Amino acid sequence: MSEKYLADFNLWIEQTAQLLRESRWHEIDVPHLIEEVEDLGKSERRGIASQLTRLLLHLLKWQYQPQRRSDSWLDSITDARTQIELAIEDSPSLRSYSAEQLEEIYQRARRQAAKQTSVTISMLPDACPYSLDLVLAEDWLPES
Repeated sequence: MSEKYLADFNLWIEQTAQLLRESRWHEIDVPHLIEEVEDLGKSERRGIASQLTRLLLHLLKWQYQPQRRSDSWLDSITDARTQIELAIEDSPSLRSYSAEQLEEIYQRARRQAAKQTSVTISMLPDACPYSLDLVLAEDWLPES
């Protein structure tokens, strides 16, 4: 079964699922199955981090470049919130992950905002100026 994992991942998934359905435990490629289950969690967390970075980036741009506000920024803010909301609905523990990682993710968004705007990084707050509740609030936008 391990050779199939390396040669044809999709076939390995189908066969592993079938073995699980049939309770054929002794035939399951356990080491690779464990690796894939762990990777699923990492992928979900990466997705949240990516959307939260995008959301914070556009909130910073919205606040610090009011003259450049656009519908595309608003669309990006709305879409990121929706994607985060959907992910948290599927996995409520991701909300605590978002809260735990907010400051680190903010630092990434802050660097990106400085690169994408005429605002120098020193003009942006050192620490995230927004609470997670505000960041995720459907109708909230920061003031100039």
